[in-house]
Amino acid sequence: MTRKQKELRTDIGWSDASSITLFGKDFTNDILGHLNLGDMGFLELTGRFPTPAESRMFNAMVVTLVEHGITPSALVARLTYLGAPESLQGAVAAGLNGLGTVFVGSIEGAARMLKDAMPEPDADADFAALARPVVESYREQGRIIPGIGHPFHKPIDPRTPRLKALAQENGFHGPYVRLMDAVATEAGNASGKVLPMNATGAIGALCCEMGFDWKICRGLGVMARAVGLVGHILEEARRPMAAEIWHRIEDDATAHMRPRGPEDEQ
Repeated sequence: MTRKQKELRTDIGWSDASSITLFGKDFTNDILGHLNLGDMGFLELTGRFPTPAESRMFNAMVVTLVEHGITPSALVARLTYLGAPESLQGAVAAGLNGLGTVFVGSIEGAARMLKDAMPEPDADADFAALARPVVESYREQGRIIPGIGHPFHKPIDPRTPRLKALAQENGFHGPYVRLMDAVATEAGNASGKVLPMNATGAIGALCCEMGFDWKICRGLGVMARAVGLVGHILEEARRPMAAEIWHRIEDDATAHMRPRGPEDEQ
């Protein structure tokens, strides 16, 4: 039996000997020199140029995700580079693999949670009523509610108020941001803890406000954090710390196995 072939198609771009066309635009004349990196990311996700407000908001969202210090993903990238300095791309990829439900990838979880609770934006919704079953469901399942609280930014993630202010300024402080706030409030009331919206929760809500499919929201973190990881690898090449981290952890983790010498008795 001959398999019926399916159409192979892309709407992103094509090129010939003298030109490159992306989303119907001439890359050389319409895009190159006109779009910044964030705007190019927006074009890839939507197939169109952002408006000035969309550009400012989207760029703020991805800039938020570029860097957060010596995180697990940065450590993985540095340690991978220690073992394979010939493979910068491998070290970046190793770091990106850690963007999951706990770090950065919680953008996707927050966006999905919000869209499940409110499939279509409704400015007149009872946000507290929508938030209550969401929080109850996560608590019953013993799952962490994505987008609220932070391991060390307490009581407020300092990035969140700025993102919300930019959302106000650019017309994106809508029902999904309000629902995310309501989820945080309800979760705090249920747990007796202060659990404000964090940066990934704000970005997940803003992705919903901007019409992005929740399935692609983690991609914003992948785009952005790749830039940060390249910076970490450059610093690692110039001022290494991975080898010291390796040896120090090995020393600490195996200290109980080593025989004690006279110097340990002092």
